[in-house]
Amino acid sequence: MRFVDEYRDAESVHRCARAIARATTRPWTLMEICGGQTHAIVRFGIDELLPEGLRLVHGPGCPVCVTPVELIDKAVEIARRPGVILCSFGDMLRVPGTRGDLFTAKAEGGDVRVVYSPLDALRIAQETPDREVVFFAIGFETTAPANAMAVHQAHRLGVGNFSVLVSHVLVPPAMEAILGEPDNRVQGFLAAGHVCAVMGREEYEPIAQRWGVPIVITGFEPLDILRGVLRCVEMLEAGQPGVDNQYARSVRDEGNVHAQRLMRQVFRIIPRKWRGIGLIPRSGYGLRPRYAGLDAEARFGVAGMTAEESTECISGQILRGVKRPHECPAFGTRCHPEHPLGAPMVSTEGACAAYYRHRRFARSEA
Repeated sequence: MRFVDEYRDAESVHRCARAIARATTRPWTLMEICGGQTHAIVRFGIDELLPEGLRLVHGPGCPVCVTPVELIDKAVEIARRPGVILCSFGDMLRVPGTRGDLFTAKAEGGDVRVVYSPLDALRIAQETPDREVVFFAIGFETTAPANAMAVHQAHRLGVGNFSVLVSHVLVPPAMEAILGEPDNRVQGFLAAGHVCAVMGREEYEPIAQRWGVPIVITGFEPLDILRGVLRCVEMLEAGQPGVDNQYARSVRDEGNVHAQRLMRQVFRIIPRKWRGIGLIPRSGYGLRPRYAGLDAEARFGVAGMTAEESTECISGQILRGVKRPHECPAFGTRCHPEHPLGAPMVSTEGACAAYYRHRRFARSEA
């Protein structure tokens, strides 16, 4: 199909790979910040086309993967309550918490439903006024506009049996947290095109200048990713920090200003805990006081729940680009999709799931 095949054309891909090899004169480490890009890299073997010394590592770009374990526990607790319908995207059902997962809660009799939009959950609430309907609102800036719209509509229409369990996280603060880690080795970023389609490029400029790194807004097809890598290498080789847009067919500098306006109306910026990483200041969304009545944590009294992550899962090191999935001792043995120790093995955007599916028998790098 047009707009897909042209970005998977083998000749164009290899031509771009050769250009990257010519441009690379020293070792560099780049991080793609999006789980969709991670799966494309692993599926198509894009990293295997790169010259020796140019390394791609995988970042915290999977919203399912970074949802903290205590939010999973809260969702499971709510789902087990009588009279509750908990609606979620399908990826969340197998993510392990310390008290089981949503799939188990469903098997035990909880009314857990997979939906494709938060507006589907709102419709269910309107159709079943005698039940409490909760939507598990996760994601980066990409899914925030639709979730904000569901909250706005529920508030406007006075749907009193609808609430949201919010676990929204923001990409730029996570990038700064990674750059500030003492074991950081990331020298340039491939930024997620769909996040930037909503938010634009403005938030990335201060990061690029403060940390002296190139940030290249990149798409999701093989040629998109290789062009992003090429531009990032060119900027590194020239000592040129800054933000470059290699996904101009979808991303405008200002982003989607209408979506941003709605998000600002519904959400406020708060600290958020990231699974495997910890608390990052100003890295998430919470509901503004006007919409506090739609906050499921307060409505069901679970706001104070805390939980400790598995010490066996090294998802934090994987999400920060310090290690790759097959470098985990549990990968493919004690941790696999049917019995995951952590979220990166569950999600369709998780790095561990990508390696398990496409490189299960790969050996750890030296």
